[in-house]
Amino acid sequence: MGGPEMAPHTPQRSGRPGEAVAPLDTLNRRVVLATLNPGKLRELARLLGDLPIELLSLADIPGATLPEETARTYADNALLKARAAQRLTGCAALGDDSGLEVDALGGAPGVHSARFGGAGLDDAGRVALLLERLRAVPAAKRTARFRCVIALVDEGGGEHTVEGVAEGEIAAAPRGASGFGYDPVFYYPPRGRTFGELTEREKEGVSHRALAARAARALLSG
Repeated sequence: MGGPEMAPHTPQRSGRPGEAVAPLDTLNRRVVLATLNPGKLRELARLLGDLPIELLSLADIPGATLPEETARTYADNALLKARAAQRLTGCAALGDDSGLEVDALGGAPGVHSARFGGAGLDDAGRVALLLERLRAVPAAKRTARFRCVIALVDEGGGEHTVEGVAEGEIAAAPRGASGFGYDPVFYYPPRGRTFGELTEREKEGVSHRALAARAARALLSG
């Protein structure tokens, strides 16, 4: 379940020590990134940071929480988060949900990717469990895709969703130290490397989140 109801918070621009901090209502349009995941936050901030908007992190708002991802689709989970952030701040909010869909596992872990194997596993543990489940699956049958849905809830409560998909395969073992989550085992044939082996700039050109963010840019710029 999500945290208790919170009163709307007026976000502030962070300043240097000794510098006055102005309320963001004196600035351009504010958009809250409704995630507490540092990896997602970094990616979204890089992908959207050049737009003429003020990007805020939900993680910078004291006491902010997100609802549990209880929905059955990526879109509904993304909307749960974006709605919560919009209600909390009064700003437009972007929420995202993404997952890894492995064909040999019937599309699993899918919307449960972040909780695959239970709450006790970290990223490395989930990757190890995935590889164990695929241990007897030949390379030709290890096709998979990353899917990301980004939801925008605007200042007036209007809702929009966009999607990005990256097709690939599950590698036999983790490769590369970049990225997060399942990136080290997601082999991307057009580049001949896993997402974990790509540089940030390379990944931003081809990833599921990057493709969804490009579509979201059009919504934010409209």
